[in-house]
Amino acid sequence: MAAGPRRPLALLLVLAGAVAVCAGLVQATGLTWPHLSGGGDPPPPRAFPVLEPSRPVKLSIPSIGVSAPVFGVGLAGDGTIAVPPVHRHHEVGWYVKGPTPGQFGPAIIVGHADTRSGPSIFYRLPKLRPGAKVEVTRRDRSIAVFQVTSVEHFDKAKLPAERVYDDYSRPGLRLITCGGQWKGGGIGYADNIVVFATLVDAREP
Repeated sequence: MAAGPRRPLALLLVLAGAVAVCAGLVQATGLTWPHLSGGGDPPPPRAFPVLEPSRPVKLSIPSIGVSAPVFGVGLAGDGTIAVPPVHRHHEVGWYVKGPTPGQFGPAIIVGHADTRSGPSIFYRLPKLRPGAKVEVTRRDRSIAVFQVTSVEHFDKAKLPAERVYDDYSRPGLRLITCGGQWKGGGIGYADNIVVFATLVDAREP
């Protein structure tokens, strides 16, 4: 049985400054994530699937031509969520301390919008529209199918952290990259682009 929804005891996530390759997206302070599997009360009645834990291995967004390997990322030395290194900028990073895609809660996947040499894997993320499908292939070979509900821009200093990171009412997905005006220096881009999506289907192997 999949674990029921649990909310963090303390959660404050703030999008931090970025460099040209959009490194260091998410600042975590006093962060306590729910357990990634097992335990807890039975989930409430629902009209959507909930999956057992399984790490993501591939991200596919057909409407904007994205097909990318996924690997796990943790925290960088400055406390931000690490993103793929420049030589792997065509891959995306799943935050390993959060839910896996398909569990209760928001799975977080980050990627670069561009590099000094040109567009990167999430360059076209702002072109996503509500209703678009996002598919995440997991290590157990199942495919979690998410539907985009909104694509939003936030000033890095005004990110609604609870809305982005603290919705454990159902399985969700957040795709995050940089956007807005380029400020340079330690700020990088002024904004972050966040795609909100919810799990609507699951295909078993």
